[in-house]
Amino acid sequence: MTIRPIAEAEWPVFATVFREAFNSEAPPAVVDRYRALSELDRLLAAFDGDQMVGTAGALSFAMTVPGGTAPVAGVTLVSVLPSHRRRGILSAMMRRQLNDLHEGGEPVAALYPSEAAIYGRFGYGRAADSLTFDIPRHGAAFVPDAPTDPALRLRVADPARARKELEQVFEIVRAERPGQYARTAARWDDLLADEEFDRSGTGALRCVIAEDGSGPRGYALFRVKRKASEDDLPANELLLQELYAVDPAAYALVWRGVLERDLIARVRAWSRPVDDPLIHLLAEPRHLRPLWRDDLWVRVVDVGRALSARAYAAPVDLVFEVEDAYCPWNARCWRLSADGAGAVCEPSSAAADVTLPVSALGAAYLGGRPLVGMLRAGLIREHTRGAVARLSTAMSWEPRPCAALVF
Repeated sequence: MTIRPIAEAEWPVFATVFREAFNSEAPPAVVDRYRALSELDRLLAAFDGDQMVGTAGALSFAMTVPGGTAPVAGVTLVSVLPSHRRRGILSAMMRRQLNDLHEGGEPVAALYPSEAAIYGRFGYGRAADSLTFDIPRHGAAFVPDAPTDPALRLRVADPARARKELEQVFEIVRAERPGQYARTAARWDDLLADEEFDRSGTGALRCVIAEDGSGPRGYALFRVKRKASEDDLPANELLLQELYAVDPAAYALVWRGVLERDLIARVRAWSRPVDDPLIHLLAEPRHLRPLWRDDLWVRVVDVGRALSARAYAAPVDLVFEVEDAYCPWNARCWRLSADGAGAVCEPSSAAADVTLPVSALGAAYLGGRPLVGMLRAGLIREHTRGAVARLSTAMSWEPRPCAALVF
């Protein structure tokens, strides 16, 4: 097997291999959209002789991490043809990609897995979760003291024409939540695309904006799937694509605009953060009917740089040993010293207080996965009593991480 970056002329074959591996179809215009989202020099392919049989890509992200922003490689387009599975091709591509990331200087990688069981063996940890809500119209009442602002008004807008307003709101909120990443023009193009393929049997992309005299403060993007009940009454479903707001009053108003829309029987919302304020706003939170699932998985590529690049919720000074079969430069003891002034993580010759797999470090990196839980599960070894609790507390963060938009 040969693994190498592809040339521009090989993109159509690359896309074909990926679609075959995922049993998917896409019209030419959508394939072109995928190309615009991709970075050609970061697309790897595996070849069996002259035949392309595997694919893997990475995107250059500026991602929010606790306390700031860090360069993160967004791993995507990973596939192996059904005819070539169980031959070590995926492992070889992952090893090559991790080496490339290390040489290129990106300390962290992140991805959305097609199956949760795949990437743990390559050092990725489940770093963020999300909730799916399924809210009936009759369960949309808010608590009496839900925030309001008389200066706010709700406006129906054309999503494409309102793009600059949406970008303005998103740029404010993405800086607050770990896992959010800066969106390129091509990413916004894809998000707001409204071709037949994008609708998948639903209606047009719709938008509501909460604003005051100074500009937008929140928005929601959604589609409506038309349905009727047995007695021919509207039973339409509102499918929420995303909802963001810069303050509580705007957030509540945008949600009211979604939940109280006429002729809607239920609202389905995907990829909501596990600490979504709507949990506290609904008068009867049982109507959320939440479904919990994994969101973003994170891989620490360079322990020293990655842990020095984020902030910590509490002071910490200890030594931990990392187990890492794919990135040998990480497999050693490290001393993490962090306080309100900053953090330093560097190699250490001292005895370890904690030993943990690199996947556990990735799971905790964005602040949403307590290490103490992994200790209780037997996945971490503690050598100094209380060390895991101190490290877990320091690495925790609010708000909880959620990328929300699959890449």
